[in-house]
Amino acid sequence: MEHLSSTDASFLYFETPETPMHVGSLMLFDLPEGYDGDYYEDVKAMLGRRLHLSSLLTRKLASMPFELADPVWIEDDDIDLDYHVRSVTLRRPGTMAQLHALVARLHSTLLDRSRPLWEMVVIEGLESGQVAFYSKAHHSGVDGKAGVELAKVLYDTTPAMRDVPPPRRRHAGTPYQLGVAELLQAATSNSLRQYRKLAELIPAAAKAIGAAGSTLVAQRTAKGARSLNLGLAPATIFNESITNQRSYTTLSVPLADLKALGTRVGGTVNTIVMAMCSSALRRFLKERHLLPKESLIAMVPVSLRAADDGSMNNQVSAIRVDLATDIPELAGRFKAIHASSEAAKAVVRELKPVLGVDMPVTGSPWFMTSLASLYGRSNLARRLPAAANVAISNVPGPPMTLYMAGAKMTHYYPVSIPYHGCALNITVQSYAGSLEFGLTACRRVLSQDESYELCGYLRDALEEIRALPSVGDASVAPAAAENAPAKARRLPAKVPARKRAPAASPRARTSKVAAAAAESRSANARRERS
Repeated sequence: MEHLSSTDASFLYFETPETPMHVGSLMLFDLPEGYDGDYYEDVKAMLGRRLHLSSLLTRKLASMPFELADPVWIEDDDIDLDYHVRSVTLRRPGTMAQLHALVARLHSTLLDRSRPLWEMVVIEGLESGQVAFYSKAHHSGVDGKAGVELAKVLYDTTPAMRDVPPPRRRHAGTPYQLGVAELLQAATSNSLRQYRKLAELIPAAAKAIGAAGSTLVAQRTAKGARSLNLGLAPATIFNESITNQRSYTTLSVPLADLKALGTRVGGTVNTIVMAMCSSALRRFLKERHLLPKESLIAMVPVSLRAADDGSMNNQVSAIRVDLATDIPELAGRFKAIHASSEAAKAVVRELKPVLGVDMPVTGSPWFMTSLASLYGRSNLARRLPAAANVAISNVPGPPMTLYMAGAKMTHYYPVSIPYHGCALNITVQSYAGSLEFGLTACRRVLSQDESYELCGYLRDALEEIRALPSVGDASVAPAAAENAPAKARRLPAKVPARKRAPAASPRARTSKVAAAAAESRSANARRERS
């Protein structure tokens, strides 16, 4: 068995019928030229040969007796591929709008906790001739970056499918379910181990907290400047209790263009994404006379995972970023967003040794589940102050082109989780030279048509950012030189100025003229006598 961490288990406890806690992907594939097979059967056969390569696909939950502690993962030897892998055909004409609506419905249903927590759907009938593939997996077993690692296992980098070693035969007599005594013993041992780790972490925690405090002190802004310390988020239409119905739209932009644009205007790709979202949300709310005077705040997940860690679990924390929607001017808004994002990341870097540490709490499953249900159904999301208005996530994806069962993947869109009090989630993932946007929302808060409208505003916002002046524009240099102080324009001291003879005084100049006139008269008299 494998114990879930406190972070992993929290995604189970916070799940309600209105808030399914799974993440997903929507992929589009070009079938090989001349293909006349059954792609659904090919995909199912490929997955059947590779299930053992990822523990996410072969494990299921085992709850603790009376829900006194976090559950554990156990291996499932009876996986029904016909249940987990399904086929759907769109009605004619098979537009992207139809596909988005289908994905929104598929993403609104809960996963069966008696089985491994994943499902996949092959979607045919697109008017483009492509095949779509939707997958979802519970967030308790995979975060955004771990999902990318799963993609590397299931997909190929060439049209030819690679051979994989067959699964090893499990020992006979492995129990299908664990006994009560065994589960209780495992829970006790795991809790004691977690408390011991907490005790060992105290020196490192004190050091990390001190470093984070120093970072916060260093980030103090001058009097009159925009503060980097964020308060509570203002009330917006996104801070509502939600239903399980979803709206979903996608957008794709070239990644290289965004990198070059970020360098030119003095930001990062993440700053560009945040500025696009800020401008789009500001315009969307302003046109409805719903834009608050205070700035919107985004909740942004940040990965705590080491670069070489490919484990299928959650290693994530979150920061809050100022979207500066109270600043009308785009250039000023862009600078404020960049400063807020970088300041929050600096604090997280210092706190990384203590973030995500397991905190064992006896009875946490039933307590946290009851709290999540109460929060949603009592409409507290609208009444209580909010920490953030929207969730915006940027996940690095595979840079190379991927293939599945011989078909070429052209797009890899993320599908994510809205929640009570945060009804809109904008997740961005890079793939093969593109940046893929997925907007997932509660349909009651943001309808499908409104989601398309917001997606159009994201495109417009990108064009506005392109029009920003470059950092260190060369046209500024002549003006700066013209307005420079006189001292700055003098020759350097080591370059000697050319020496000049001292100027003659007026009296000296008069004497010289008189002498010259006398000499001229004397010469004339001598010529006459001769």
